[in-house]
Amino acid sequence: MNSVSLIGNLATDVELKDVGPDKKVATFLLAVGRPGRDAGADFVSVSAWDRQAEVCGEYLAKGSRVGVDGRLRSRSWEDADGKRRSAIEIVANRIEFLDSRSRDEAPFEAVAS
Repeated sequence: MNSVSLIGNLATDVELKDVGPDKKVATFLLAVGRPGRDAGADFVSVSAWDRQAEVCGEYLAKGSRVGVDGRLRSRSWEDADGKRRSAIEIVANRIEFLDSRSRDEAPFEAVAS
């Protein structure tokens, strides 16, 4: 099973890119607090696709609090210097916006379609 659920705050603004005809990707860095003596945060790359990416680009900004459900994806590439690089990111299936605009509004949710 490959399933991840995190709650945190955006450490960067959302970067929205066109990657093909009618295909978009939004990426951001999520700061997730560490409990206990080792207080601090872990920073995790998150990507969202298509309509979910557009919604994230429109409504989220650095500091926004979100819940993310998704899966881990590892990738590797060769950089400009010829060095092998790798990264692990979360591909979001669902992103719940946890910052309420007012106390009467429910949190907004962006779900992959």
